[in-house]
Amino acid sequence: MEYRHGSHTLYNIEYHFVWVTKYRYKVLAGDIGLQVKELVRQICAAFEIEIIKGVVSKDHVHILISAPPNIAPSEIMRRIKGGSSRKLFEEFPRLKKQYWGRHFWARGYFCATVGQVTDEMIQEYLAHHVEPRPNDNFKMDREPGN
Repeated sequence: MEYRHGSHTLYNIEYHFVWVTKYRYKVLAGDIGLQVKELVRQICAAFEIEIIKGVVSKDHVHILISAPPNIAPSEIMRRIKGGSSRKLFEEFPRLKKQYWGRHFWARGYFCATVGQVTDEMIQEYLAHHVEPRPNDNFKMDREPGN
């Protein structure tokens, strides 16, 4: 497992995102599809988001990314969808006729985290990297208020 470094962080946070064109129009072929790929690359690079894998299909995009811990998944999608939509309308004026409401992407998106660390790995780490003391854990022994 390879970790990334921030100024005061060591992390490996990966997300799988999928989002679709509004009305599932199959417009992501040819020049538009290539431009979507390039715009997503540029936006991700600007925020230190590493694209691990990605596919642009005719009506949706899949990407697997590694993102810094200070950027929420919703913020990542807001920037990618908002920035790419704006640029696509500028560069391909014909899209304005199909998407009269100035919304190129559908409202929602799919997001899943990609697990790298198992519960067993965490238990093993804690068992061997801390000095066990009976009253020194975060688990509550009883219900609050009792």
